[in-house]
Amino acid sequence: MFLYFVRELRFRVGTMNFYGRRFNTILTAIAALLLVAGCATGNQAGKELAVLRVHMESAANAAGSRHAVEVVRRQPVSVTIDDGPILTEANLIAARLIETPGGVAVEVKFDELGTLTLEQYSSSNPGKHFAIYGQWGEKLKDTRWLAAPIINRRIPNGLLSFTPDATRDEAKLLVLGLNNAAKKAGNAK
Repeated sequence: MFLYFVRELRFRVGTMNFYGRRFNTILTAIAALLLVAGCATGNQAGKELAVLRVHMESAANAAGSRHAVEVVRRQPVSVTIDDGPILTEANLIAARLIETPGGVAVEVKFDELGTLTLEQYSSSNPGKHFAIYGQWGEKLKDTRWLAAPIINRRIPNGLLSFTPDATRDEAKLLVLGLNNAAKKAGNAK
């Protein structure tokens, strides 16, 4: 359609009494500028990435690599965790923001391996905590322990929901970054 418009415009300009070559150069420059500007604005949303790490609570006196973390800034909960995460954004299919009466919650959906891992850990550790760590924003500058939900049931469907220790805008950026990370990893459906 654009090429048809340019051809038609060139034909009409050729029949008028003014210098058409200068007009074509200006038209080409404007088209190139619009093309470059359109591509630059379209890619900004796809560049934001986020990191998600889900750790399992462990006994403080157990052998191995463990350390205590403070989760939630207002009323901190101390949780002793294994150093290695059980799930990461590499296992993620999608994330979404859920409106709740008290603010927002984040729901993440894991792939098949992540679903099996989540089911295994949730069924064998009732009453313990997941400790959820996140990084998001420009150059992943925002970073903190987001939540420590208590495991109160087996989670067979691969969906993990939590209320993050974050503002609504921070939660939106986290979800956007997680969805972009899932797309980049080839997991998004």
